[in-house]
Amino acid sequence: MDPPLDWLEWFSVALPVSGLSIILIWLFLLLSYKPGRTADGTTLEIKPIRASKEKFTFRQYWVSFVCVVTIGLWCVEHSIEEWVGDMGLVAIIPIVAFFSTGVLKKDDFEQFLWSIVFIAMGGSALGKAVQTSKLLEAMDIVIRDMIDGLSFYVVVIVLSAVVLVISTFISHTIASVLLVPIAAEVGANLPVPHPNLLMFLTGLICSTGMGMPVSGFPNQTAATQTDDVGELYLTNVDFLKNGVPASIIAAVVVATLGFALMKAIDLQ
Repeated sequence: MDPPLDWLEWFSVALPVSGLSIILIWLFLLLSYKPGRTADGTTLEIKPIRASKEKFTFRQYWVSFVCVVTIGLWCVEHSIEEWVGDMGLVAIIPIVAFFSTGVLKKDDFEQFLWSIVFIAMGGSALGKAVQTSKLLEAMDIVIRDMIDGLSFYVVVIVLSAVVLVISTFISHTIASVLLVPIAAEVGANLPVPHPNLLMFLTGLICSTGMGMPVSGFPNQTAATQTDDVGELYLTNVDFLKNGVPASIIAAVVVATLGFALMKAIDLQ
C-alpha cells in the first residue's frame, strides 16, 4: 500500500469486523448444532472447571512481557522503521529472547511446523510467478470488464463475491497473494482511484472462505481432528452446510461494516 497501513488503522477496521463476524457465526453454529443437547436428545451438562490457583512463575511473566513488547513494536513499526528496519526483524526478538533464556530448546525448534512455513513461502513464490507471467494483467482485464460502468460500492460487492469464491477453494495465503495485486490494479484504474481500500478489503475477504476442508490452514486442521476411536469430528457435509453460510456472513460483514470503517479512516 502507498502510504502503508499502520497497525492502529488495521486494528480499527479488523477488530470490529472480526468481533461481529465471530458473534454472528457463533450464533449460527448454535442454531445449526444445538450444543445444549446430546445425540439422543438429553440435556447436556458441562461440569465447571476448577480455576487454577497457581501463581505466575518468572518464566510466564517473561513470556508475557516479550509478547507484549513484540506486539507493541509491530503496532508502531512504521514510526520506528528507520531504527528497526523491516517488520520481520521485530519478529526475531521473541526467537532470541526465548531460545537464549531456555524457555524454548532445541527440541522445540525441531518440532516447529516448517511445512506451513514452506507453504506460505510457496504462496509468495506463486504470486511472483503470476506477476512475471503477465497472468495478473490478463485477470485484471477480465475483472475490469466485469465492473466497467458500475458504481464504486457495486464494484466492492462484485469483487467481494469473486474473492470469496476463489478463497474457498484454495489456501487463504495463496488467494491473497494472487488477488490483492489484482485489487490494487482495479482500484488504481477506477474513475476515483481507491487501490488501498480494495487491497485491504480483499485481504479481509480472503480470510472469510470457510466452505471447504481445504479453505485455509484452520479448516485443514479441523478436518483432520479425530475422537478417541479415530472417527473424524467433521465431514465435508459439515463444511458445506455450515462453512458456506458462515463464509457469506463474514463476507457481508466485511463488505458493509468493514467498508464503512475503511471510509471512516479515509482509506483511498
